Amino acid sequence: MLTLTIAHQRELKARAHTLNPVVMIGKTGLSASVIEELNRGLLSHELIKVKAQIDDRIARNALFEEICQQLDAAPVQHIGKIFIIYRPKPEDKESAHAPGKKKREPSRTKRSFQN
Repeated sequence: MLTLTIAHQRELKARAHTLNPVVMIGKTGLSASVIEELNRGLLSHELIKVKAQIDDRIARNALFEEICQQLDAAPVQHIGKIFIIYRPKPEDKESAHAPGKKKREPSRTKRSFQN
């Protein structure tokens, strides 16, 4: 499970404020398909909001910790039935070290030719 600094955690909470829940966990709890969906959401978004339909507070805390353990993610915030989870995107090793590929330069605008 990842750990975050207080400043980074505060920044992530602010970013997550406007997010809608990506995954809804039903009363049956975690299943393999739910874990796969959470993993897919973290791969594409880094920061996700999850809503759990479980009424027991202690069970929700255990569920939140279990999710973070299984996905190697950092718990950002847990308010009521909403979990905010963060995992940084993995670096693309092929695109970062490709020697033959160069970044495309931006095209010149009409105004840049006038000066």
